[in-house]
Amino acid sequence: MKLKIIIIIIFIILFLNIDIISAEENEYGIVKAWFNEQNATVETVEGIKLRVGEPVEVKVEVILKIDGDVSFKLYEPGVTRAYKIINGPSDIENWIDNLNMESGWSKTYTWTVTPNGAWKNGNAPLNIFVQFNKGMNNKKIQFTIANPYILDEQYTGAAATTPAPEITGTGAQAKETPFPPVIFVFMALLVAWRLRTRA
Repeated sequence: MKLKIIIIIIFIILFLNIDIISAEENEYGIVKAWFNEQNATVETVEGIKLRVGEPVEVKVEVILKIDGDVSFKLYEPGVTRAYKIINGPSDIENWIDNLNMESGWSKTYTWTVTPNGAWKNGNAPLNIFVQFNKGMNNKKIQFTIANPYILDEQYTGAAATTPAPEITGTGAQAKETPFPPVIFVFMALLVAWRLRTRA
């Protein structure tokens, strides 16, 4: 009975960790994103209500798996621009280019974003578009980071005035995600449990 409880606890921990380490990926690179510290890579962050002027943090990590270029931008799919950047490395719809980078290069970018009041009483998705280039070939990754509902209310809290710290890449080789070892540990525990229940 104790072994079953231990296995259940390990199983829960593994599933919580899988959400943390997941990423959008192709053979050229990896993209991870967070919206107010919520993982936005596995699925779009939903259920958020924001007031006009309420600051939120958007963080994107880009990892290059090839020698080449990577360009990306935050963008809004709607016609009306619902957000403004309080601070960050670029404005919405402006490209960030990293040219002639080596395989393993990675960098994390952080923006503080706020609803600007041009769009209210509706959802305003915020997306990421990344293009990896190797010579004349390119691969793209794009997804919706968050889909907040913008309220017709003014935010009365303290506005963010200091720039968010930007985490820069070290140029070191990107670490592989620990997903295969996690599966191996889980399978070994499952086999041990099955052998024990037969005895």
